[in-house]
Amino acid sequence: MSRYILGRIAEDYNVNISFAPKLFPDWNGSGCHTNFSTKTMRAGTGGMDYINAMMAKFGAKHDLHIALYGDDNQKRMTGHHETSDIREFSFGVGNRAASFRIPTSTAHAGGAGYIEDRRPASNIDPYLVGAMQVDTGVLEESMAEPMIKHFEQWKAWRETAEIERID
Repeated sequence: MSRYILGRIAEDYNVNISFAPKLFPDWNGSGCHTNFSTKTMRAGTGGMDYINAMMAKFGAKHDLHIALYGDDNQKRMTGHHETSDIREFSFGVGNRAASFRIPTSTAHAGGAGYIEDRRPASNIDPYLVGAMQVDTGVLEESMAEPMIKHFEQWKAWRETAEIERID
């Protein structure tokens, strides 16, 4: 809703809004870093082992997540400007150049806290990203296939639709 409102206000002032993840080559890009936690993480009952096990799940599905985390994200995730390399999954405590950052406060509290997925681009579908994070990090069995299929069909349609493009 906020993106819609921002776009409408910009129209009133004859201003263009871009959600592109990287507008200028040697500048920081624009990501939609997503912080989240589970009940177990907030309570700290699983410790860092719980978070490390979750990171292994995300690492195994890294390429899938990247495919769903916004257009042109490879322009932003170069391994420079506090980003990870799009081709490799990584995580670390306090590491702003990793795919996932585990805040130092979470690590120092023995895994009680939250984690930050730094991979999503600024032009993501936030519902898709949130659903994939729960599907990968929390659910025992994936339920994402129908959603992914629908998203891929939408992306294919978008390529053929007559939509104004600003590049």
